[in-house]
Amino acid sequence: MALSTIQNNSFADTAVHGRRNLIINGAMQVWQRGTIITGKTSGNNFIADRHYLSLGSAGTWTIEQSTDAPVGFKYSLKYTCTSSVTLSGANYAVKQYNPEGQDMKHLEFGTSNAKTLTISFWVKSSLSGDFGFAFRNNAGNKCIVKSYTISSANTWEYKTININPATDGTWPDDNGQFGFLNFDLGVGPTYSTTSSNSYTTSNTFGLTGGVKIAETTNATWQITGIQLEVGEQATPFEHRSFGDELARCKRYFERFERQRPGAGSAGTTSLWAGPARSGASNVQGPMHYVEKRNNPTISVSSAGHLNAIYPISPFNAALSGFGIDGNAGTQSAYINATGSGSPGSDCASFVYIGDAAGYLDIDAEL
Repeated sequence: MALSTIQNNSFADTAVHGRRNLIINGAMQVWQRGTIITGKTSGNNFIADRHYLSLGSAGTWTIEQSTDAPVGFKYSLKYTCTSSVTLSGANYAVKQYNPEGQDMKHLEFGTSNAKTLTISFWVKSSLSGDFGFAFRNNAGNKCIVKSYTISSANTWEYKTININPATDGTWPDDNGQFGFLNFDLGVGPTYSTTSSNSYTTSNTFGLTGGVKIAETTNATWQITGIQLEVGEQATPFEHRSFGDELARCKRYFERFERQRPGAGSAGTTSLWAGPARSGASNVQGPMHYVEKRNNPTISVSSAGHLNAIYPISPFNAALSGFGIDGNAGTQSAYINATGSGSPGSDCASFVYIGDAAGYLDIDAEL
């Protein structure tokens, strides 16, 4: 192939630059937890996989999937401040993303070989003006705050921000958290600073004097098409297949739901099967579809949403108890599910989701 062909921009964008986006689910394709949550005032609140709103006394929020998106994208992640506050002290509301250290090792942050990064994204807000973006390490002692401008309210705009290389500081390269990417939706003065090309050692992730969505009731902010890549120039967004993004997301979180609401037991979602002991099913399962980042936590919507069948000593009823028998592993877990009757000793068991609202979560988020 001639060099002139390889240098062609169209070819380079589609082939040479493949796998350049360091953000998982940047196009907001995957929503395992649902499509809307309301009334949120604190904590880390996920809806779109891998992306969440971190809140600390900065208003009340609705977070949802929106089909309002720029050309080329199906969904955006939308935040609405339904009850505003006057920010002070350590109040904060930030749209956050946590990359895994193993995915960022090649950036060589913390060394003299550290690389410049560029983040690009599509954003829309009911407010206009200067907004804050921050990039910081996991320890929160190596932080840089940048600004970007939304020129017109209620209009999709494309933004790019250069992130300076950090030649010192601690930047983990294992399966733990590398750091934070923060969009300031309402950060108080304790954690705010001015835009700069230099890193500080203070834990700052808000823009002093920037627009704060949290201070305006019913103000909105939406984002999609987030791409983080090596270099000083943004390249066209790397669209990955839904299946690819879903598998990447399941490394961190996986939800099992009933697949056929209203169907009989044969049509519901099987969770695990194996030997049982008197009064309980105590078997290895479930097997995770995708191996997890680390040992996950496992929870269920309600023990009563699970059913057990014990064919030898007939028993088919909602379970009364659910717990982890020992530690959950990255590939599977031991589950202790207690029934409301006595199936007998050492018979077969089959556990499934028996309620349309039921689900089982396997969570290894950063």
